[in-house]
Amino acid sequence: MSITRDEVIHVAKLARLKFTDEELEKYSHQLDNIIKYVDKLNELNTDDVEPTAHIVPISNVFREDEVVPSMDREKVLMNAKEKEDGCFKVPKIIE
Repeated sequence: MSITRDEVIHVAKLARLKFTDEELEKYSHQLDNIIKYVDKLNELNTDDVEPTAHIVPISNVFREDEVVPSMDREKVLMNAKEKEDGCFKVPKIIE
């Protein structure tokens, strides 16, 4: 299976991306190589391979949430370039 230039254009359009002719050629080639590699992997016999989500058998590794004292606000803001009302003051984002 290989991917065509028209398919790359279609996917780019769905993703709201615009590519130059050179980029379309480059990405068509790269995506085609990726698809060929995945097809090659599909040739492997995985009948005796158990599906895994992680290479190491682990269970919940998340720590319990614990309430701990926060840092002192003045210490946190000590090196702030600008601060206002106990918060960092940053420039307004203009689009």
